Amino acid sequence: MADKLMIVMVNTDPKNPAELGAPFFQAAVAAAMDYEVEVILTARAGELAMKGVAEKLYVKEGSPKSVYDFIKDAHEAGVHFKVCTPTLDLWGNDLIPEIEETVGGAYVIQKAMDDDVVTFTY
Repeated sequence: MADKLMIVMVNTDPKNPAELGAPFFQAAVAAAMDYEVEVILTARAGELAMKGVAEKLYVKEGSPKSVYDFIKDAHEAGVHFKVCTPTLDLWGNDLIPEIEETVGGAYVIQKAMDDDVVTFTY
């Protein structure tokens, strides 16, 4: 049985914040269950790695909890956050402090092919 979870956020769009809560919440739950969890932000979702973006987004209108709060909760639970290198070309490199590493496409493919890793994409 796999003991690692990789969540690749590639199709989620910050323009649709209702889509953004579940991946971070599920990552936090998996980490609380003692799974090794990493979230890879890439393409349009990579914008969430930039300072000032996730802080302004709310999954539900009127909620006191921003998308950035979801990211911080997941990080505090032990989730590792990474951003793909090409994302920096799109959005810049002023990253939130929760981003631990910049990785390339080969890293994502290698992890996804590992039998010990389950991959979710959003």
